Amino acid sequence: MSEATNIELGGVHHLALVCRDMEKTVEFYTNILGMKLIKGFDIPGGQHFFFDMGGNNLLAFFWFSDAPDASPGVASARHLLGAGNISSGHGSMNHVAFHAPLEKIEAIREELIAKGIEVSNVINHADIDTQPGVLRTTKNVAETTWLRSIYFLDPDGIMLEFCSAVKDGTGDVTLPVNAEGKKADGRGLDGD
Repeated sequence: MSEATNIELGGVHHLALVCRDMEKTVEFYTNILGMKLIKGFDIPGGQHFFFDMGGNNLLAFFWFSDAPDASPGVASARHLLGAGNISSGHGSMNHVAFHAPLEKIEAIREELIAKGIEVSNVINHADIDTQPGVLRTTKNVAETTWLRSIYFLDPDGIMLEFCSAVKDGTGDVTLPVNAEGKKADGRGLDGD
């Protein structure tokens, strides 16, 4: 049983990312994704802008005059899911997933493509026990399909996802690994 706490979580107020060009970022998130720009202001050495993602959730961006260049594969994913390795460094933000209506996921994909955005195929995520050599994704919707997703990049190479739930997940949770990749029972990711 957990100890009493005064901490109350009500979801995410905003996620703050960093962009290279605020003008291009505003163009992409308003005109391509249809988000409303609700606030934007200058700060010492930069700017801070907020977009409404719907559902009382905000996506924010900083622009810093002294920000270092992007580091795909370190600070963000290097590839889209299905197109290469998606690992990123400790403490990084790998991708942002937006809720999407299940019946619209394919139409959203087609609209993004029509707007000149490179988009992954629809990925069907299976809710199955992880087994060596068995993919957790399927080409088509199957009995085990939990989520359907599409992936694409924003102008700064930030991987974005539109995600639709096909059904509730089982709630199964495997043991977490430590820094050396070992679970509390001594096994690794492949059960060895």
